[in-house]
Amino acid sequence: MTTILDIQNLSKTYNSGDRHLTVLQGINFSLQAGDTCAIVGPSGSGKTTLLGLSAGLDSASGGSVILNGVRLDTLSEDERAQVRNKYVGFIFQNFQLIPSLTALENVMVPLELRGERHVQRQARELLERVGLEQRFDHYPTQLSGGEQQRVSLARAFSNRPTILFADEPTGNLDEETGARVEQLLFDLNREAGTTLVLVTHDLELAEKTQRIIRIKGGTIVSDTAEAATMPLRGEQQQ
Repeated sequence: MTTILDIQNLSKTYNSGDRHLTVLQGINFSLQAGDTCAIVGPSGSGKTTLLGLSAGLDSASGGSVILNGVRLDTLSEDERAQVRNKYVGFIFQNFQLIPSLTALENVMVPLELRGERHVQRQARELLERVGLEQRFDHYPTQLSGGEQQRVSLARAFSNRPTILFADEPTGNLDEETGARVEQLLFDLNREAGTTLVLVTHDLELAEKTQRIIRIKGGTIVSDTAEAATMPLRGEQQQ
């Protein structure tokens, strides 16, 4: 199995004058190709900060992030951006579509940045896959929240990411719409063989992943992958 994400003794501290706020400390875990993982914890626990560091959106104060064999903490901001463009997909709670572009154009943007050919055809196929074949020419303001998130799903998978980071992907959706988006997310992820990392408050969504990492106060307090490897009490050696 190929290790796609390897987090080693990761920490993040924000400095403001004489004040120091440590948001993450001593974070260690790794994910293999095709793994699905949820990061859960109370507000302010460091979940979104961990997601941003793992994806190379920010730099750590200590430790290392190795993404698909590339050590991010040794790179400049521009170099991290190149790694993200090559390997990473994103889905956000607030969709982050470009308001001046149609649904089709929003999906075409990553393809054009990668210098792909036949970008319009690829974008159309992706939007059809998420059930938006009637919305190619609609702008984000003309789409419902669920439709906007489906556009963001199509966009996220357009560059065939090695790893997909999703920050509260159903947080702004009603239960029925959220369930449909969840199903599409896992279906697309399975078809593409992508490694998936979710940050969510929704424990039902978290339980659909193979692994749940719980964070509290900036540290990992439980990891179901570690729990699964621990022997049962009766199996422990005497």
